[in-house]
Amino acid sequence: MLKVWGRLSSINVQKVVWCLDEIGLPYERMEAGGEFGLVNTPDYRAMNPNGLVPTIEEDGFVLWESNAIVRYLAAKHPRTGLWPEDLRIRADADRWMDWQATTATPALRDAFWGLIRTPPEKRDEALIRRSVGKTDENMGILDRWLANRPYLAGDVFTAGDVAVGCFVHRWLNMPVERSAMPHVEAWHGRLKARPGARQILSLPVS
Repeated sequence: MLKVWGRLSSINVQKVVWCLDEIGLPYERMEAGGEFGLVNTPDYRAMNPNGLVPTIEEDGFVLWESNAIVRYLAAKHPRTGLWPEDLRIRADADRWMDWQATTATPALRDAFWGLIRTPPEKRDEALIRRSVGKTDENMGILDRWLANRPYLAGDVFTAGDVAVGCFVHRWLNMPVERSAMPHVEAWHGRLKARPGARQILSLPVS
């Protein structure tokens, strides 16, 4: 059985678990990272030298980096359509996965850590405001993209929706003022209606 190491409060673990739930693949998840520790043990570092989550192991094959794991799982189970055969549709999904990792998540990081994981008396309010403002701009990009398509790669749900969907779920459930993003919100509603998304998109932000 495929094994996953990582706590569900990690957005990167959420991507992998959601992908597995969409595929319907049995797996065993071990708590790791954050309050659960484990990631600095010799055994874990032998699997993932970065000491981060998630890490998966399947029949002796070990893989880390959440988007790489999602791509691997989606490609291995093509019947799901998560990794489309059409190269242009696949590239659309792929670029939004990169956008999540390189643009969206870095912009939100200061607001997330400041508001969710830092005591009020230790918060840097200016840093949080800049982070929220940049993320609001990024959501505008996403909202305009979704104005004329139901999913990120067009008419089909793909791995790109999983990666960006976890991020947007976090953003929409943080205690911040946001601009109205009707297309993002409608898309998020479609994602939440998927049986495979129920475990992850019902989680509180923590």
